[in-house]
Amino acid sequence: MSREVRELTDVPEVGPLLVKGLVGSARKRGVPVDELPRLSLLLDDQPQDVARLADYCRVTGFGLTDRVPATWLHVLTFPLQAALMADDAFPFALPGLVHVSNDMTLSRPVSVSERLRLLVRAENLRLHAKGAVFDMVGEVHASDEPVWRGTSLYLATGVRVGGTPATAERLPAPPVVPSQRWRLAADLGRRYAEVSGDFNPIHLSPATSRLFGFRRPIIHGMWTHARALAGLGRLPDAYRARVQFAKPIALPSSVGFAAARQDPGWAFAVVGKEGKPHLVGEIAEG
Repeated sequence: MSREVRELTDVPEVGPLLVKGLVGSARKRGVPVDELPRLSLLLDDQPQDVARLADYCRVTGFGLTDRVPATWLHVLTFPLQAALMADDAFPFALPGLVHVSNDMTLSRPVSVSERLRLLVRAENLRLHAKGAVFDMVGEVHASDEPVWRGTSLYLATGVRVGGTPATAERLPAPPVVPSQRWRLAADLGRRYAEVSGDFNPIHLSPATSRLFGFRRPIIHGMWTHARALAGLGRLPDAYRARVQFAKPIALPSSVGFAAARQDPGWAFAVVGKEGKPHLVGEIAEG
């Protein structure tokens, strides 16, 4: 079956999409699911906002250079992801989705001056012990050259689909003590939302997070991912970074960052005061 490619003319506004997803969530709950819509969203010839990139680097800990972080390219694809997941044809309620892991590959350095083509799609629906999971895949091209690919694994709890649950790979935390300590301010979720466009209420304030079962706001998983890569210092020109989100980080809080060299890259983790990981990841060169 062929896949429809829908080309957009403007960057979708994430705020209204989150509202649409919340309003439509009741209609989608309990509906049997057997497949994902065969739809890709495309946004072509997109310039990058240097001022916004500078703010993003300031919030996540990256130094500002002509070369953009790999996680920045994820941020650029996020509005298309939100548009796809808020689409009426998408089977899952957007507010109930859990971001489980992220896997991204940067094929070469990308300059902030390059104009980009962004493409996203959802695929690989399968059974999970807690429901169903699927891959949200993003691709970035520059001058018709593929430069970045990212796969975000999402869990829809309480949903049943056919098949046998696959055994999930667990990334090991590095067996070293934290070498960095990060203090996360109470307003960090709001500041990251302003630079990323992800205004999910669970990240913004105690009042909005309580509506979704969190006593305090939690920081975005993609902030933690970005801050971990920034914490490694100078990164290779091309690399693959994989992270798994183990436990939310409530705001405000203090966490540790541990990293150890492994051939051919790094293993790292963000841990709480008791040493239990919030995020575990690895980066491989090339």
